[in-house]
Amino acid sequence: MSRKLIRILFLTGLTLIISACDSTTPTVFVEQQTAVEITPSVMVAEEVPESQLIETPRPFSPASGGLLTSDNNDLFATAGKCVVCHQNNLDEAGNDVSNGEYWRSTMMANAAKDPYYLAGVSINVARYPEFGPVIEAKCNTCHMPMAHFSDRAQGQQGLIFGEYGYLDPQHPLHTLALDGVSCTTCHQIQDEGLGDFTSFSGGGVFDTQTPMGSRLIFGPYVPQQPGQNIMSRSSGFIPVQGNHLVQSELCATCHNLYTHYVTEDGTFGEDWFPEQTPYSEWLNSDYATLSTCQDCHMPPAEGAVVLSNRGPAIMRSPYAKHNFVGGNAYMLDVMKNFGGELGVLAGPEHFDATIDRTLVQLQSQSAALAITDPILADKLLSFDITTNILTGHKFPSGYPSRRAWLHVTVKDNNGQIVFESGSVSSKGTISGNDNDANSMAFEPHYDEITSPEQVQIYEAIMQDVYGNVTTVLLAASGYLKDNRLLPVGFDKTTVTADISPKGKALTDDDFIGGVDTVTYRVDTENTTGPFTVEAELLYQSIAYSWAQDISAYETEPALAFSDYYRTLPNLPIIAAAESAETK
Repeated sequence: MSRKLIRILFLTGLTLIISACDSTTPTVFVEQQTAVEITPSVMVAEEVPESQLIETPRPFSPASGGLLTSDNNDLFATAGKCVVCHQNNLDEAGNDVSNGEYWRSTMMANAAKDPYYLAGVSINVARYPEFGPVIEAKCNTCHMPMAHFSDRAQGQQGLIFGEYGYLDPQHPLHTLALDGVSCTTCHQIQDEGLGDFTSFSGGGVFDTQTPMGSRLIFGPYVPQQPGQNIMSRSSGFIPVQGNHLVQSELCATCHNLYTHYVTEDGTFGEDWFPEQTPYSEWLNSDYATLSTCQDCHMPPAEGAVVLSNRGPAIMRSPYAKHNFVGGNAYMLDVMKNFGGELGVLAGPEHFDATIDRTLVQLQSQSAALAITDPILADKLLSFDITTNILTGHKFPSGYPSRRAWLHVTVKDNNGQIVFESGSVSSKGTISGNDNDANSMAFEPHYDEITSPEQVQIYEAIMQDVYGNVTTVLLAASGYLKDNRLLPVGFDKTTVTADISPKGKALTDDDFIGGVDTVTYRVDTENTTGPFTVEAELLYQSIAYSWAQDISAYETEPALAFSDYYRTLPNLPIIAAAESAETK
């Protein structure tokens, strides 16, 4: 048995032991750890003058917070209606775990205000204006769900932009739309067809017949009659137990997303493109029997919590904190610094807390690196770097603009760099990455790296119907490359085609569920050891070429996002790091 295979099997087993030591919930509680600063210390391949990096800086308009909006119609209510009773909630350790205070600075709360989302929709509409209404309706299903499903209940198809769009302050559903993925969205999804393909891509079922005052709203606990009466009178919703609220299938209604695409004849095809599939990835991993989406992304409070400040003070446990921690620290930073003009209803302190939780998630619960002892033979330094995955889905997962890569340096006995692969410029580009230099090219998956021009980048590269690289969602018919790291237990040879790896990763024996191992062979001619190997797994939620492609369009949302991007550097986050020395 080879040394690399032995190491893979050992690390896979180690991950399973870590994950399985509690069979119901994860053992890592992110609140108890310390996050690092959002801007990591990374090697900069080239110094870019400030005047070039920030061509036209956009003045900061910091988020200032404010009261959550209070509005409702016959089907939904905004979060401002809910927090009247659900605030000042303390757990047994004395922590304030109020839903609104966590939620207001999350990507869920700001799903309708996310400037990258708005820019992305706008460029798809600009590229395919004949399909504009279909594009907008598809995207507002999950980003503006209360407005979308209110319109759909009336047989109407809502828009996002323009005089009749949800972003228009005069639109009757404007306030509901801008409340994003709010309380009465998730808590009103019915337990019908969850986990089936029909429930994906915004296919959650809502009761559109029962009038306000008699509408059921679901939670994980059996409610007491006094509490039901109070909530019914004050909000129009009657709380009932719904165990589906704590199941991954609920999250899959929006986070397993398939889209149609434009075919060669210019029509809107019937085939599906898997835009993001974290639920299916989780379902095909060992995590499907160990933990749910909610266990990691809504971690438990420290002890029981009284849910409401009105009615009987009944302690409930376990209580899932509504912090919806994810991996998009960059967009959170954008909204913190430009929240004033974006209309976010969270203050800097809220965003700082959410960013810290995001960084802890990325830096302690995503991956770990291991380096074999470097071996020097005839001036050739050889070593393996194994990336060990801790997530219950691919990493990175979600929207395909995300990428992670190995930044590897070898230094001689004087600390001088002998070899470097994956260095980062001040603009957030990766040295040696073909895709950053030419948006129509991309870096392949590697099993062995021998040159600084080769970089192991874990990413999904979309292709159009002609086989060209694209970042336009409506043009995407498949993937040219998908070597995103696989969760433990994921068998790439047996899963369905929509979630299987694409490209050289599919035939790489070292690329399996839980780990990937890359061999590095470095020429150390004319240098003296001992040598030090340093490795980092770096992560960006928006790859450079994706941002550049948006800047090619002149829609108002695209121009705004491009200003934010130029003003606020998109430097990567260090998800894991390790080092080793020659003996």
